[in-house]
Amino acid sequence: MRKIFVIIGITGLLASCVPHRVFEETENKLKTCQSDLDICKKSQQDCEKQLANIKEELHKIEKENNTLKLDSTLRGSSYRELNMKYQKLSNLNDQLIAKLEKLQAGMEKDNALLSSDLQKTKEELIKKEAELKLLEQQLLQQKNDLAKLSDELNKREARIKELENILKQKEEATNQLKKKLQDALFAFENKGLSINVKNGKVYVSMEDNLLFDIGKTTVSPKGVEALKSLAKVLEQNPDINIMVEGHTDDIPMKGTGEIKDNWDLSVMRATSVTKIILANGNIDPKRITAAGRGEYLPLDPSKTPEARKKNRRTEIILTPKLDELLKVLETN
Repeated sequence: MRKIFVIIGITGLLASCVPHRVFEETENKLKTCQSDLDICKKSQQDCEKQLANIKEELHKIEKENNTLKLDSTLRGSSYRELNMKYQKLSNLNDQLIAKLEKLQAGMEKDNALLSSDLQKTKEELIKKEAELKLLEQQLLQQKNDLAKLSDELNKREARIKELENILKQKEEATNQLKKKLQDALFAFENKGLSINVKNGKVYVSMEDNLLFDIGKTTVSPKGVEALKSLAKVLEQNPDINIMVEGHTDDIPMKGTGEIKDNWDLSVMRATSVTKIILANGNIDPKRITAAGRGEYLPLDPSKTPEARKKNRRTEIILTPKLDELLKVLETN
């Protein structure tokens, strides 16, 4: 009995941390054991009552037996009958005692099983609690990692917005520069000069018939006039890098002087254009680069006169400085 109450008490203490399903299973087992225990107790009480009745009856029989002994001749048959009853009652008493001992042994076995089950349940609960703590730690770590990722994502989104704003500003500056060039060079557009925007850069392309005579590197008066107008716009926009590229067609040069091939021709023409721009505007020479591309970057690879005319050109490539953008990228 005491063990059962101890088990019930321990179960009550563990119930607060036992998962609901496990607790219900343990509680049902305890109820079943308690029910069996009640039945055993009632059976024991009945046996004890029967034993008390038997003892009382045995006492009466013994008393009668003593009386019968005084008159054994007259009451011999009664004595034998009572003796038989006595033997039966004695056998019944032995059977009841054996039954009671068996019930007690069964109760002790059940109590041992219950104790074993309770111990296993306790161990499982301890294991589950350890697993739960580990899961809580993992969840906390994941929560912290998620917070860090969220913070990093917010920072990256802010940087992306900053980059988008800078790129938008550069795009607006590029479009404004194109508009200024179109206004300044209006008289020359569609007369050997074109202005386009590609990849965030403004391309001012001048055909050879606007700038140079065939095979020459000296800029024509009309070309000088166009370059002067261009130089004024570049002077007013100091945040623009300038690349002057000379291009030729694919007909080889066979000169014997200082112009020996298309490389020489393209470089010298780019240099001539660069010098005129610098001479007619307050432009930092660090902003400008002269380069010859020869015949190796044609607009039209065809071998027709029209294609070759198109390929003979000088391109002035204007690129807004990306200092702010580079600073943001370096920060990233």
